Amino acid sequence: MRRYWIDKDSLKNDQVHLSGDVFHHIFDVCRQDLGSEFEVLTEEGKAYRVKVDNKGKKEAVAHVISSRTLPLLPRPWVHLVLSIPRFPVFDAVIEKAVELGVKSIQPVFSDHSFVRKSDSISENKFDRWQKIIRSATQQSNRGDLMELNSPVDLKEFLNKINQTEGWEGLFAYEGDSPIDIKSYLSQKSQTRTLSPSDLWIFVGSEGGFSLEEVELLTKAGLKPVTLGSQVLRVETACVTLVSVLKYDFNLWK
Repeated sequence: MRRYWIDKDSLKNDQVHLSGDVFHHIFDVCRQDLGSEFEVLTEEGKAYRVKVDNKGKKEAVAHVISSRTLPLLPRPWVHLVLSIPRFPVFDAVIEKAVELGVKSIQPVFSDHSFVRKSDSISENKFDRWQKIIRSATQQSNRGDLMELNSPVDLKEFLNKINQTEGWEGLFAYEGDSPIDIKSYLSQKSQTRTLSPSDLWIFVGSEGGFSLEEVELLTKAGLKPVTLGSQVLRVETACVTLVSVLKYDFNLWK
C-alpha cells in the first residue's frame, strides 16, 4: 500500500486535509483519486489508513479507517558524520541512510569537504534534502524522519561529541590502518561492559580526511578502520559501514 508523509496539523478529528505539495504528489504524480485508500505517516510514529472522500482541483479530504504504530529504531542508534561531498553524492547518501535506519546525519566542514562554509549551501538544497528524507521514509515504512543537522566544523563537532556519554565511534581511513573493521568490532565486543546507546560513523568526502584530521579524530577516541585494499566511493563507504554495524549489533530485526 502506498504511504505518504504529512504534517501532523493536517490530521484533525479523524480527517486528513491534503493540499499543496502533498496533494500534487498524491493525486497528480501517484494518480490517486476519489475513493482511493492509502496510508499517511505523521511525526508521532503512526500510520493511518485513509480513504479519499472529497477531491477538488487543489485539495482533498480523506477519513481515517484505521491506524497502527510504526516500529521505533532499535538501540544503539547509528549516526553518520559526513564530510560534505559533492551534492549529488550527498543526495544518494541521504536516501540510503534513511532506508538503512540511520538516526541522524551530521554534515561537517573539513579540509577536503566539497564546501567549507554554510553560506555555500542554499536553502533550496536543504529543502531538497528534506524532500529526499520524506520520500525515502515513505518508501521504507520507517516511523520517524531521519535528522539532518546543520553543518558544523569537524573540530567543533569533535569537541561536542567528546562530552557525551554512552557513545562509540570509528572512522573509515584510506591510509595504513592497524585494524580492519571485523577485527575492531570483535575486540570491542570483548572489552565493553555495557552496550553503547549511540554509534558514530565518520566518513570523509572525496579525498578522505587529512593527516591532521586523522590525528584529531584519533585523539577524540575514534578508531581508524580499513575497509580493505579497494578505495570505496563516499556513498559506498557509508552504506558498507552502516550495514556492518547494524549486523554486528543485531539491528536487522
